Amino acid sequence: MNNRFQFTSESVSAGHPDKVADQISDAILDAYLTLDPLSKVACECLITTNILVIAGEVTSRAEIDPVGIAKTVLKDIGYDNDAVGFNCHKAIFLNVMHTQSSEIFDCVVDGGAGDQGIMFGHACRDTDELMPLAIMLSHKIVKKLHELRKDKTLPWLRPDAKSQVTLTYENGVPVSVDTVVVSSQHDESISQEDIRTAVIEKVIEPILGVWIKKKQPKYLINPSGSFTIGGPHGDTGLTGRKIVVDTYGGSCPHGGGAFSGKDPSKVDRSAAYAARYIAKHLVASGLMDKCTMQLSYAIGVSEPTSIHIESYGTHRCDLSTLVKVVYDLFPVKPNQIIEVFQLRQPIYAQTAAYGHFGNENLPWEVINETIIDTLKALAK
Repeated sequence: MNNRFQFTSESVSAGHPDKVADQISDAILDAYLTLDPLSKVACECLITTNILVIAGEVTSRAEIDPVGIAKTVLKDIGYDNDAVGFNCHKAIFLNVMHTQSSEIFDCVVDGGAGDQGIMFGHACRDTDELMPLAIMLSHKIVKKLHELRKDKTLPWLRPDAKSQVTLTYENGVPVSVDTVVVSSQHDESISQEDIRTAVIEKVIEPILGVWIKKKQPKYLINPSGSFTIGGPHGDTGLTGRKIVVDTYGGSCPHGGGAFSGKDPSKVDRSAAYAARYIAKHLVASGLMDKCTMQLSYAIGVSEPTSIHIESYGTHRCDLSTLVKVVYDLFPVKPNQIIEVFQLRQPIYAQTAAYGHFGNENLPWEVINETIIDTLKALAK
């Protein structure tokens, strides 16, 4: 094992074009689930200069206004004037959603997986949330930029932004923050020097806290220079293009399936939440210090085709025995997952920016103490 290494993760703001597309997709999903919890939805968006395309498949008793929902999301993010890169009051909106394939509907109606695929969940001891540190710091930075723009503390900020954090690890433990990169869209009235000062003093250093005392990081603020052209005008956005930002920042594999816009019959989403839930409990119980769970499925089949646990050599009980325990203790079939986490509720818009994991308000993040006690007994 390499006992000393660097690792980097990135995040993007709610105003990044890809995240805008994710938020619209999940807001449309939530609208369907509010009126019909059994809705089957797969909604994707493309947003670019002056145009938004809403596409996908849906089977639902509900009737909603996808374009109206999209305009509300865009206005809330701040894309309501020409200067920022998209104006929801002037743009062209195309809604080309259509009915879901009856063949797909029939195979999931009795609890079968909505598609084949592999899903991963991860947990480690870097943070109190049992999440990798680099992605959590990156999320906090862009989220803080968003808050300071919205409350007008830094009124010259515009919606589009990115962050990136590089850490050094020794023996699997983060020991320093080495480099922080922040690129934030801004209006023409502010100098790069003033941007740098404000971002460091009001965003980065309050978030890094004690890490600055361990080592002074290198700060790269708008390293490309001026960033006035941003949002969908500067970069086309697509639903599902920030899957690593959505998950663990590259700290574990990703099966490839995106989350946003998909109802919970799609195991791309629901089984990824279950995998995180399992991994978090295995680490929280003390059975291992780091865990990556893999679940795999075949379309139309409820039983997983495989369950794999990777402990990175930190496990304190037999892993083959633990796989059997996972089947008994945790929800792994699609209908089980939906029922345990109550996934037919309209809870998805809140996941579409700043990550799907590490937020204690989400049901797959809540620790079950009964399960923890059962797992602890395995290590005795």
